[in-house]
Amino acid sequence: MGDQNDWQNGVRMDVTAYKKLILAEIAELEGLSKSSKSGWDPVILDQQSVGRLSRMDAMQQQSMDLAREQRRQQRLGILAAALQRIEADDYGYCLRCDEPIKPARLTIDPAVTICVSCAD
Repeated sequence: MGDQNDWQNGVRMDVTAYKKLILAEIAELEGLSKSSKSGWDPVILDQQSVGRLSRMDAMQQQSMDLAREQRRQQRLGILAAALQRIEADDYGYCLRCDEPIKPARLTIDPAVTICVSCAD
């Protein structure tokens, strides 16, 4: 593995830019999690205020909200792992072949762990 100043294909890799992208995505996901917490509350069983179909719709919406939150938490874990790779000077290298990941690929997804060749 290299350090944060390695050269990739003649271009100096700037991990600070990728770190900013990762931190921005983390902040966005955490904000979405905070704003959607009310969607996780149990659906209240009150047949007089909500009809059967409305309650079923509310339960389906709750299920979708919980699934979205699970995906957010999974992505947060992936982003945290990318930050750990930055701190360990392992960032930007394919976990399969140990070759540098192209900067364009990291710009699209700064938490990516494998190069295009290994992804195929």
